[in-house]
Amino acid sequence: MTFFVIDPTIYAWVILPLLIFAARVCDVSLETIRVAYISRGVRALAPVVAFAEIVIWLLAVEVVLGNLANIAALLAYAGGFATGTWVGLFVEERLAVGLSVVRVIARGGDADALLSALAEHNIGTTSMQGHGAQERVQVALALVDRRALPEVISMVRQFTPRAFYSVEDVRAVHEGLFGWKRGIGDI
Repeated sequence: MTFFVIDPTIYAWVILPLLIFAARVCDVSLETIRVAYISRGVRALAPVVAFAEIVIWLLAVEVVLGNLANIAALLAYAGGFATGTWVGLFVEERLAVGLSVVRVIARGGDADALLSALAEHNIGTTSMQGHGAQERVQVALALVDRRALPEVISMVRQFTPRAFYSVEDVRAVHEGLFGWKRGIGDI
């Protein structure tokens, strides 16, 4: 009976660093997602993600500390951290957990068509008149599910192409009419 034997040099300088890199990508991605969950008020999932994150981190650190003379392992650890940050942000963006407020500031009555379109899609808005630096403006606020944000931003650009808009994450809400309960995906 023969066993597949890996050359110790290849293991130490290729396989081990790849395993460390993969572990760091996983644990840092989970960390990024956990922090996003906490900042958006999704408290039930954060401890579960934290548990998985720390188990992976402890395994990676144990291997790196046992091989401090291996520069490839150290570089893999650092590279996994950087890559994990990017992967975590990418995954969190795709998960789109939480709510956002879209604030649109349009000249004069330019926001009327946008307000009508948002209302047609059951997205509640609050609008008010204001004074800009040079003229009267109309301010519109809409609370939307983050998954619907790309469609809402597309509508803002379509109906008020010259308007200023900003997007802010929301931690908690109370009362009101929320079109996100139905979701813009139901259009």
